[in-house]
Amino acid sequence: MITDTEIKQKGIKALIAELGNVQAERFISLIIRVPFDYTKWQRDLWPEESVESLSKKAMEAVREKNEKQGV
Repeated sequence: MITDTEIKQKGIKALIAELGNVQAERFISLIIRVPFDYTKWQRDLWPEESVESLSKKAMEAVREKNEKQGV
């Protein structure tokens, strides 16, 4: 299990890798500034998907990533 600090560091690195420095900063500002219900956002993001379907897709994505990395 990793520490809270390590999770934060990895999260910031992932945001910067995907969005770049400026957009990552903007994303963080949006999350902090606007009241944000993560559960509702997720529910609205994929309204036609079941929890089971999303879980299966997530597990498949991890498996594919591990295969590409030779894990």
